[in-house]
Amino acid sequence: MKTILITGGAQGIGRGCVEYFLSKGWNVTTVDIQPMASGDQLEFVQGDTSLEATARQAVAKTIERFGRIDALINNAGVGTLGKFKVEELSLDEWNRVLGINLTGTFLMAKHVAPELRKTNGSIVNIASTRAQMSEPDSEAYAASKGGVVALTHALAVSLGPDVRVNCISPGWIETRNDAVHSEADRLQHPAGRVGVPQDVAELADYLISAGFVTGQNFTVDGGMTKKMIYVE
Repeated sequence: MKTILITGGAQGIGRGCVEYFLSKGWNVTTVDIQPMASGDQLEFVQGDTSLEATARQAVAKTIERFGRIDALINNAGVGTLGKFKVEELSLDEWNRVLGINLTGTFLMAKHVAPELRKTNGSIVNIASTRAQMSEPDSEAYAASKGGVVALTHALAVSLGPDVRVNCISPGWIETRNDAVHSEADRLQHPAGRVGVPQDVAELADYLISAGFVTGQNFTVDGGMTKKMIYVE
């Protein structure tokens, strides 16, 4: 039975990926700072992905319980705690966002790589459309996600041909039961809706098995970043 390790699996896109791969019959280990119960095919590791000890523990517990790792989804990520103008963004807050979003992605890949080489496995990193476009006062988040895209193709070259590495950049994804996106938001999407976590999980599933695809970034945004927006 195949095994996948997913970071940030307690909520949002990560939770959707956990549920999706469990439904496909995979063993799943998930890492999150928020508590989450383990199950028959689910192992939970509580920890901060910006810390190297967390990556080591996640790999060790997965191998101890399931015996192998076939894929890694680097999903854990945060934004800044509020909007800060460039002049007001503290170095601590900058480092917090870069630490979880970018350093955490590197650390997980570093420690999972030896196990993925054994299984000819795959890594899928979750970036963001904010790696390609910005709104005001989003420097830390945009820089971290741009770094994830660049790290993806670097890892693909370094770990190939044994391990393939790709990236998904989601746009607006509805991650709560009480919808936070408006009708106006929906109408900005040529696909006619905002995304849901399963949209990301399905593409991750494809990338894990797509043997000739590596080093690429795939935008999942319902076409929003391709649509001209006019203000009247």
